[in-house]
Formats: sequence, structure tokens, C-alpha cells
Amino acid sequence: MNKGGDQACACVLLLFSLLFSFNAEINGKELELLLSFKVSISDPFGFLTDWNSKSNSTVAFCKWYGITCVNSSHVVAIELSGKNISGELSPSLFLLPSIESINLSNNEFSGEIPLETFSCSSLRHLNLSNNNFTGQIPHGSIYKLETLDLSNNMLSGEIPAEIRLFSGLKFLDLGGNVFNGSILNFISNLTELQYLTLASNQFVGEIPRELRQIKSLKLIYLGYNNFSGEIPKEIGELTSLNHLDLVYNNLTGEIPSTLGNLTGLQYLFLYQNRLTGSIPRSIFNLRKLISLDLSDNNLSGQVPELVNQLQNLEILHLFSNNFTGKIPEALASLPRLQVLQLWSNRLSGEIPKDLGRWNNLTALDLSTNRLTGKIPENLCNSGSLFKLILFSNFLQGRIPESLGRCQTLERIRIQNNLLSGELSREFTKLPLVYYLDISGNSLNGRIDQRRWDMPSLLMLNLARNNFVGNLPKSFGSDKLDSLDLSENHFSGSISLRFRDLGELVQLRLSKNQLNGFIPTELSSCNKLVNLDLSGNQLSGPIPVSLSEMPVLGELDLSENQLSGDVPATLGKVESLVQVNISHNNLHGRLPSTGAFLAINSSAVTGNDLCGGEATSGLPPCRSAKKPVWWLLVSSFILVLVVLVLLLSVVAFMQRRNGEQQKKVDHENGSWELQFFSSSLSNSVTIDDILQSIKEENAVSGGSEGTSYRVKSAVNDNQFIVKEIKDNSIPSTFWVEVRELGKLRHPNVVKLTGICRSEKGEFLVYEFIEGKSLRDVLCGLNWERRKKIAIRIAKTLQFVHCRSPSFLIGNLSPEKVIVDGKDEPRLQPCLPGFVGSDCQSFLSSSGYAAPGAETREKKVIMEKSDTYSFGILLIEILTGKSPVNTDGIVKWARSCYSDCHLDTWIDPAIKGYESTHKNEIVETMNLALQCTATDPAARPCATDALKILECAIRSSSCMSGVSGLKFLAIL
Repeated sequence: MNKGGDQACACVLLLFSLLFSFNAEINGKELELLLSFKVSISDPFGFLTDWNSKSNSTVAFCKWYGITCVNSSHVVAIELSGKNISGELSPSLFLLPSIESINLSNNEFSGEIPLETFSCSSLRHLNLSNNNFTGQIPHGSIYKLETLDLSNNMLSGEIPAEIRLFSGLKFLDLGGNVFNGSILNFISNLTELQYLTLASNQFVGEIPRELRQIKSLKLIYLGYNNFSGEIPKEIGELTSLNHLDLVYNNLTGEIPSTLGNLTGLQYLFLYQNRLTGSIPRSIFNLRKLISLDLSDNNLSGQVPELVNQLQNLEILHLFSNNFTGKIPEALASLPRLQVLQLWSNRLSGEIPKDLGRWNNLTALDLSTNRLTGKIPENLCNSGSLFKLILFSNFLQGRIPESLGRCQTLERIRIQNNLLSGELSREFTKLPLVYYLDISGNSLNGRIDQRRWDMPSLLMLNLARNNFVGNLPKSFGSDKLDSLDLSENHFSGSISLRFRDLGELVQLRLSKNQLNGFIPTELSSCNKLVNLDLSGNQLSGPIPVSLSEMPVLGELDLSENQLSGDVPATLGKVESLVQVNISHNNLHGRLPSTGAFLAINSSAVTGNDLCGGEATSGLPPCRSAKKPVWWLLVSSFILVLVVLVLLLSVVAFMQRRNGEQQKKVDHENGSWELQFFSSSLSNSVTIDDILQSIKEENAVSGGSEGTSYRVKSAVNDNQFIVKEIKDNSIPSTFWVEVRELGKLRHPNVVKLTGICRSEKGEFLVYEFIEGKSLRDVLCGLNWERRKKIAIRIAKTLQFVHCRSPSFLIGNLSPEKVIVDGKDEPRLQPCLPGFVGSDCQSFLSSSGYAAPGAETREKKVIMEKSDTYSFGILLIEILTGKSPVNTDGIVKWARSCYSDCHLDTWIDPAIKGYESTHKNEIVETMNLALQCTATDPAARPCATDALKILECAIRSSSCMSGVSGLKFLAIL
């Protein structure tokens, strides 16, 4: 008996020994696999510091950062989301024998997803979203897989049919990639699926009717694709749905009435399609709806009073359709309604008088309709209304006094109506209003005999009304950057206090009855780009001080009573591109430089001027007959001048317009060297250049030519030399290059010289000590990123608004150099290169107008820079590097419309979303405007800068409410 017991005990011990040995072997393999993963990646913040093999225990990895074990022995979960890890993903994690959950989202992984990924039979949850994975989804199937999130990468190709074998899948998110083809081949068998997101890809064909088989679906998001055909009526059988999003496709036909069967639906988004017909009455049976967006379609008919059944509705977007009839009175009875946008329809009748009385309104936009009657008194009853947009209707009566008590208002646009009466004193003291446009009405009275106190005001437009009296001396804001008081009945002089508006970019006072001199103090407004004082009774001379305004671009002084000469210095203002001085009492010689070079005759007519170019239509200036004594004095002065010139003839011949030009004979031929600064003429020699043209000195290449780093043998200074390819040079190239050499801005890389001969042609640039924005971006916090963004916007404004203007072209983070002071440095496109890198980018961003007029071409090309800036903003905000610009724009639109900041913000700036959320959201809003498909819809550089600075200053320049689409901003 004892012998048998001993044998049994020995067997048990042997079994435990074998199990221990087996477990030890498995543990050792897991340790090896985890270390293999660590070796393959970059961990800049050291989250995986404790992943090492120095511990005596084989299961020490169970205590490592991000690791979860079962029974303290086998790895079951790895959680490393948002740790800024980069590199290619090692397959080792998918070989862990017991692994159930892997979350590597919000990192910088690149390359292809390992082939072993879907061979891991134990895996139940996989999240690789928000990385930079490329290539296709690997083949394979995991029957236990419940969650698969590959969203917001750069994956492409068709979805493998094997995914239909993932029979246990409950959550599938493949959005924000470049997938194509049909979804029918993999979707129908996923009968357990609850969440399906395929948004922002390139899927085509019809939405499969087989979706009806997935009864468990709670969310369908197929937006931002190329789906066509009708919305399947079978979707109405998915009674578990609470979120249906089919936006930005090419869907046609009517909205199926079967959607009314989805009684649990909370979010219905069908905007930006080509849907027709009326809103099915059954839609108003969806009593749980929180947000309904049918905007940007071709829907028609009336909005029925049945809308009062949607008592949980918070957001209603029906704008940009063909709806007719009255705004339903029932809307006033929706207690939770916050955002109502019905703009750009054909609605008529009055605004419901009780709108706002029982609602929780925050934003109301009814603009561009045919509405009549008065503005209701109760719109701000909620105490939360911040945006009121009613422009381009036929509204009458006074501005309600209740709006003057609406302290939450930030944006008011009620222009182009039939409003009358005076402004209440309270209305001019709204503390948060930054944008106020009441132009194009019949408002009257004096506005100078009250204290304006609008400290947040950025934009004020009172034009085309009947206001009288003097101009107000102040509006209570030192932030004002756009002021339009034109086409009223203002009289008196221009207040000297206008000089205190240091942020002013645009000032329009035209078509009033202003008199007196133009204040010389206006030159203190050194950010002023557009100045229009035309159509008044101003007298006296044109102030010479206007020539001191650094960015003045448009100047209109026409139809006044100005006298005297036109200051010659006005012709030397480089930024000035458009001048109108017609119909005054000016006399003398017209300047023949700058904006006056090719001035149109209509801009100078009605004066007693002479000279100018042929385009001005002015007679040539004649010399008056001088007395003999004057001729003797003139001759004496001339002799003195000639003597001085003879003494300095050598230096004078070498200097022309600040340039140094010389010819150098070299063993490699005769070379012409031209420098745009005299201090550089002795720093770089032809030997320095020719000896540096070696492969090891190359820093970049391109269709325009290769760039090399050059070191001066004289003083060790460094330069960048670009070799120009002969077959790329247009006829006007060197003339325009010389203009480029005069370009001076702290954020523009200086072109310092030209080197030419029959043997070759080179451009010499300053060398910038710094790194590309791509290299430093991950280490920049939000404050540093927004500083760089503003600097770039200011640089775009500078190069676009000067004459001649230049383009920047591709603004990718690789092209932007950031110096040690976080100053970005940009290099303008070389002029006129066909097929160059710059020109290629122009084509990709909407520049395709060969028949356009010169000015129109210029505008469209500048809008390509705006597009490039928008792409850069997306990268600054998200940290993502695009495979192609169209892909990242579609992805960004998709992410933004979801309104979940965490889904798209760069993990490196997480932590700022709580205190700077509005800044970040508004900047993304601007990025999406800049990347609009139609170049005409993009803001110019000046407007982009204003919007960005406004967003940074007040965080409320456009949407104001998280969740409003950028398309809704008017």
C-alpha cells in the first residue's frame, strides 16, 4: 500500500514537474517575444524602461508597464495607447499564446500590419487606430475577435473577404483610411456586429441591402465615401439602431419612409448627398432623436408642424435645400432645441414669435431665405444664445431691445434686411460680441453720442444705413481689425483716435459727408491693408505719412476735394497694389513707380495730373520756361554733381538697387556673380560653389534642381546653393528672381545671390540652422505649435500682398525649417517653373484655370497656398503625415464631424484639450475651410490669418459650439 502510495506521489510530483517545466518554457518564450517587440520600436518618453531581462523571475514581465497577466503567469492584455511609440510593428505580440487584448492606438507606428495579426486564435480585442500603417489588411480570420479598430491610418486596397468569417465581431471601425471597392463581400455575415464604421474611405457601389441581416447594429457610419444609389429601405428593419450616418456620399432618391421604424434612433445624419423629395412624415415618429441633419441636399416641400413630436431634439440642420413655406410654429415648443440652422432655402413668412421662449437656443441661423416680419423678442430667453444669423431676408422693424440684454451674444449678422430705427444703448455694450454686421438696412440716428463698450469687438460693419452725426471716437475695443462705416450720412472730421486702432486691417469710410484733412496719424495703424475714404468732402493734401504704412495694399481716395501733389513716396510702397485718386483737385506729376506704373486711367481722371505710363491716359509733363539766372545756378549745381559722381564712379557702378554684381574669370569659364547685399559679395566665391557641388554635400533634390550645402573659405559661413536645370527656365525667370532677391521677411529664407555662366546656373540662399517641422513636431506643445502656425499665416499674407507677389507652394512639415527660437522659415516657389515641385502642388490643390485672366489666376494660385496651409494645420493638430492630401482632408472632415476631440488630436498635445479645446477645434475648422474643394471657397491669406488670430485670442470665431460643422459657418 505504501509502495502504491509512493508511486502515486511520484507521479504527481512528476506531473507538477512537467507542468512547471512547460510553464517555464512558455514564460521564457513570452519574455523573449515582449523583448523582441521592444527592440523593434522607438520609445522616446521611456514608457517601456522596465521592459528588460535583468529580473531573476521569468514572469517579471507581468509587472511591466502596460502588461496585464492572468494568474500572474501569462500575458493577456497589452495597453500602450498614446505613448508616442514609433517604428514598424513587430509580429511578436501576435505570437503570445494567451493574448486577448492589444491596444496600440494613438501612436506613430508605420509600415504594414504584420501578416501574423489574424493568426492569433486567442485575440478578442485589437485596436491599432490613429497610427500611420500602410498597405492592405492581412488575410486570416479569428473567430473569437470581438473588437477590430484600424481607423485613421493609411491602409488601402479592398477589404479581405475573410473578415466575414469573424463571426463574433461586435465592433468594426475601418474609417479614415483609403480602402476601396465594394463592402458587400464582407459585411453580410457579421451577424453579431453592433458598431460599424467605414467612414472616410473610397468605397463605391450601393449600400448593401444585406445590412438588414445584422439585427444587432446600433451604429452605422458610412459617411465620406463614394456610395451611390438610394438609401436601402431595408435599413428600417434595424430596430436597434441609435446612430445612422451616411453623409458626404452620392446618394440619390428620396429618404425612405421605413426609417421611421427606427424608434430608438438618436442621431440621423444624411447631409451632403443628392437626396430629393420631402421629409417623410414617419421621420417625426422618431421621438428619441437628439440631432437631425439633412442639410446640403435637394430636398423640397414644407417642414411640417409634426416636428413638435421631436421633444428630445437638440440640433436641427436643414440648410442648403429647397424647402418652402413657413418655419413651423411647432419649433418653438421643443424644450431642448439648442441649434437651429435653416439657412439657404426658400422659406417665407414670419419667424415664429415664440421661438426661443421655451427653447434652449445657443445658435440660430435663418439667413438667405425670404422671411418677413419682425425679429422675435424671445430669442435669447435661454440666456445661452451666442450666434444670431438672419442676414439676406426681408425682416422689418427695430432690433429688439431684448437683444441688447443678451449678454451671451458673440456673433450677430443681420445685414441686408429692411430693419429700421435706432440702436439701443445696451446693444452697443454687449461684452462678448466680436463680430457685428448690421449693414444694408435702414437703421438711423446718431451713434456718436453714446459710449460704445464692446471690448471683444473684432469686426464691425454699419455700412449702407442712414446713420448721421460724427464718427464715434471709440468702440471700446483695441482688438478691432475691420471697420466699415461706409454709405451713411456721417459728417465732421475723421477722429484722431482712429490711430489707436493698432490691429485695424480694413477701414472703410466711403460715401459719407466727412470733411477736413486726412489725419497724418492714420499712419500709426501699421497693420492697415485696405483704406477707403472715397466719396466724401475731404480736403488738403494726401498725407506723405501714408507712405510709411508697411502693409498698405489698397488705397481709395477718389471723389473728394484733395489738392496738391501726389507724394512721390507713395510709388515706393512695395505692398501697395491698387490706388484710386480720381476726381479730386490734385495736380503735378504722377509717380511712375510701384502701384502707379500701370494704373488705369479711370483711377486718375478728374484731376490736373500729368506723366505716368501710357495706361494712365495722362498728358506728358512739360517743362516750364526758366529764367537765365535759374539756368546759371542749375549749371553750377550740375558741375558739382558731376564732380561728386566722378569721385565715386567705381563704387557707384558696383552698386545698383542694393545689389553687388561682378564678373569673375575662372578656369571653368567666365562667371557672373550677383548679390543682393553688399556684405555678402566677399563671403562666397565661385570656388566655394563649384567645389561644393558633390553628392556628399547634397541636402535636397527636385525637378527644379539639386541643393547643396556650401561653406565659405573666407569666414566659414554656410550657404545653400541650388543648381538650376536649363530646360526648366522660363523666359522671364531671371527678372523675377531678382525681385525674389529683394524679398525680406524674418520668416522667409533669403535668396542672397545668383551665379551664372554657360557652364551652369546657381541660386545662393542663406543657411538656416534648424530642423524640419516634421522632426520637431512631436516635441512641441500646443502653445509652440500655434505660435508657428500664426507665423506661417503672417508670412503667407506678406508674400501674397506685396508687389510682385510670390507663392510658397508645398507647406509640408518636411519643407518648413524651424530654428532654435521656434521661428518657421519658408522658401518661396521659384517663379514660373512648369512641372516644378511647387507647380505640381498647385495642380493638386485646385490650380487649373488656363483660360483665366491674370488677376484671377493670381487669386486661384494664392488659394493653392491656402490649401497647403490647411493641410499643414491638420498635421499640426493631429500629428498625422498624409500619403496623399485628398485622403487626409477626407479623414479630417470625417473626424471633425464626429466632434470627439480625442479621436483626432495628436497624443503629444493631449492635456491641452481641456483648457484650449475651443482654440484647437476652431483651428481645425479653419483647416477645413482652407482645404475646400472649390478654390473660391477658401479664405485668402489675410482672412485665414485673421480667423486664426481670432481663434487664438477669443476661441469663438467660427463655430463656438462643439459640434457645428464648418460648412455651417457664415
